[in-house]
Amino acid sequence: MRALFIGGAVDNSELDLDGAVPPAHYPENTGGGRSRYRLHQVGRRDGSVAYAVYAAPDLADVEVQRVVDERDYARRFDASPEPIS
Repeated sequence: MRALFIGGAVDNSELDLDGAVPPAHYPENTGGGRSRYRLHQVGRRDGSVAYAVYAAPDLADVEVQRVVDERDYARRFDASPEPIS
């Protein structure tokens, strides 16, 4: 799956993640007390996660959704978006 980042120091960056389920935060285990990116949305294709959208902790949900819509991740990955509660 592809991890996509919004906001913070790595805005608009991407990387590949191993595994079938994306972690709730990235990086998953920092141990240093640093703010972590929070999972906001996954895109599923054929039952598998194609992408995971992570956003900086200080971004409002509405701003994250605006950027997701602007970057059109669902179309790019031919996947169905699912927000994370």
